[in-house]
Amino acid sequence: MASQVAEKPEKCQCDTHHAKSILYEILNKEHRNETTWHQQYFRPYCSIGNSGCSCVDSRRVVLKTPEITCRRASEVLLKTSAFIRNLPSFYHMPWEDQVALIQQNWAPLFVLGLAQEGVDFELREISAPSLLKKILLNQSSTASDELGSSSLGASLAEGQKLKNLLWKLWDLDVSAKEYAYLKGIILFNSGQHVLKCFPYVQTLQQEAQQALMEFISMMFNRHLSRFAWILQLLTSLRDIDAYVIEELFFRSILGEVTLNELLLKILYIKPDCL
Repeated sequence: MASQVAEKPEKCQCDTHHAKSILYEILNKEHRNETTWHQQYFRPYCSIGNSGCSCVDSRRVVLKTPEITCRRASEVLLKTSAFIRNLPSFYHMPWEDQVALIQQNWAPLFVLGLAQEGVDFELREISAPSLLKKILLNQSSTASDELGSSSLGASLAEGQKLKNLLWKLWDLDVSAKEYAYLKGIILFNSGQHVLKCFPYVQTLQQEAQQALMEFISMMFNRHLSRFAWILQLLTSLRDIDAYVIEELFFRSILGEVTLNELLLKILYIKPDCL
């Protein structure tokens, strides 16, 4: 499933100043110490260009094979909605709470679905023409607006973060039952929302977490360090930018509709709450 975007290494402008300073060496040494633990358990992850540089945030990527990947992503979205629909405990909550949980947690649920279905993908970096080039080519403002709205793709840094997270889940070889418990922990995460039935949601999340711990303890001979690694990945899951998922996998399908709106309609949640 490993896939990387091959590209000629580039010298980043951020590396041109003080690359060998004492402060740089100290921070770099500390960074290597912090990553030692991860290297013991996870293989090297994919990278595109100079991922350690802040200018990665301004670089944009799109899917290399959108026809194939978007179709698989749509299948994952349908399976994610089916998982939610088959949970009676979810529909026992007030519809306001259902909406809040879907809006906050659909992105990490979707990423778990990508991992469970083994959906790997390659990214292709794109470049936006500079303002000077637009002026020299006498591009109209309309053409520029269209370029800005439809061709800029997603952040390279966020795309790499998503791919690396998928590889971490695959490296752990998460089982179907573990995925189910993880989805329960994610779905019943209230976050910053004030829910009408907060104690009920909190209890459901605790039950899912307890079930996951007991399953790991039973299947892995009380190897609870695995439980700690998985919980750490849950934190990373919640950091995935929902906008990046929409841009990479669904923008050509959704148009101006948001994935929030689509999911709420699929799940038959009361429409006047949108």
